Amino acid sequence: MSSDPVVVGADLGTSGWKVAALDLAGRVVAEEEAGYAVDRPQPGWAQTEVAVWRHALDDVLATLAGRLAGRPVAALGLSGQMHGVVLVDGAGDALTPALLWPDQRAVAELDRWRALPDADRAALANPLVPGMTGPLLAWLSGAHPDLLDRAAAALLPKDALRAALLPGTDPAVTDRSDASATLLWDVPGERWSTAAVAAAGLPARLLPAVRPGAEVLGTASLPVGEVPVVVGGADTPLALLAAGTADGVQVNLGSGAQVLRPGVRPRPVADPVVHCFADADDGWYAMAALQNAGTAWAWVQQVLGLDWATLAGCLHAAPPGAGGVVFAPFLTGERGGVAGPAARGGWTGLSADTSRADLARAALEGVAFAVGAALDLLPAPPDDGVPVVLTGGGGRDPGLQQLLADVLGRPVQHVQVRSASAAGAAVLAAHGVGVPVTPQRAHGPVVRPRPVPELRAARDRWTAAIG
Repeated sequence: MSSDPVVVGADLGTSGWKVAALDLAGRVVAEEEAGYAVDRPQPGWAQTEVAVWRHALDDVLATLAGRLAGRPVAALGLSGQMHGVVLVDGAGDALTPALLWPDQRAVAELDRWRALPDADRAALANPLVPGMTGPLLAWLSGAHPDLLDRAAAALLPKDALRAALLPGTDPAVTDRSDASATLLWDVPGERWSTAAVAAAGLPARLLPAVRPGAEVLGTASLPVGEVPVVVGGADTPLALLAAGTADGVQVNLGSGAQVLRPGVRPRPVADPVVHCFADADDGWYAMAALQNAGTAWAWVQQVLGLDWATLAGCLHAAPPGAGGVVFAPFLTGERGGVAGPAARGGWTGLSADTSRADLARAALEGVAFAVGAALDLLPAPPDDGVPVVLTGGGGRDPGLQQLLADVLGRPVQHVQVRSASAAGAAVLAAHGVGVPVTPQRAHGPVVRPRPVPELRAARDRWTAAIG
């Protein structure tokens, strides 16, 4: 039994925790997951009680403690789903459920942001999304002004959970990676936007202090022991940190897809179609997000009666271009940029000769074309032959890696980091207690793009079809 210390990162996802323990060599020595439900009390609402998160975290840490067999935990870092809001009192106790990023109740409140003076709107440098912190707070200010009067702070999800872990400490703390994703942050100015805060109807006293993600805020009594807890960060930049992507492009393929361009310079943008968020250090990244990637493939698997291996195998069973069939993957709409909220999915270009393999290949191509369209929205990466870093479970298949390389016209390399956002949170925890850790990464082969005229023609058809 080893007595060497570990650092733990806990990723607070929308539907569950992912927790990883890393040793000081960056190896994941134990990981656990625990799920919980999202409460949807009305159509378009999405919320979860902070107590549900806390109980699930205690359970998963108790299981992790058994896996660690007495190894001491040097520190804990939290990774959190971005956006959303929780009102807390001075003791850090939640006054509201956490209103989450998929929540649509604040659609009408976006008009307050549209009415901002041009310079103030441009300084936010992000598209307007109703599930972001600012619009949700605007809804709360109208629907429950009494709760704002009672509140001591308006927190993002991981910050509200951390406040529950550290009673007696000042709960009003966040980090720049989460603050920048609230629609309350002046991106080029690196400060809270006075105009946007006023638009939300938010008293300035409720704004949390912005502190470094690796700063230790206190010690929590947890099933793994008495553990220093650092501020933490947002899930996407912590996954970037874990993968080690400092420049170029990273594509994360999961249920959705995030196309990330690290190393950008923030600037005012009057009507942006991509996001500009702070990373886990002192830089910035641009992001084009797609809600429909793995979820669209899962739907296709169900409709066509295919397991994943058979679906992916249709890249070989059907020719490039899928016999003229085009698949739009936007089953739940999109945020804008590539497609809008009203966009929907489906196959077009069918003929009497269309096979099931054509339908399956078109679905794989359709998501790849959407990723390509998202990449086209971002600042151009350096044309230096550096591979696109591909992460997430959807990028493991070699055939799909080749498809993406061909569509993007750039080399692609799959980089596997176990529990990436949790691992990134563990990195912050390690830095906070002075024991820097670099997660171990498994690098796949570099896949080079090939000239495939049929695929270029198929992408042109796809672009025309989605309008």
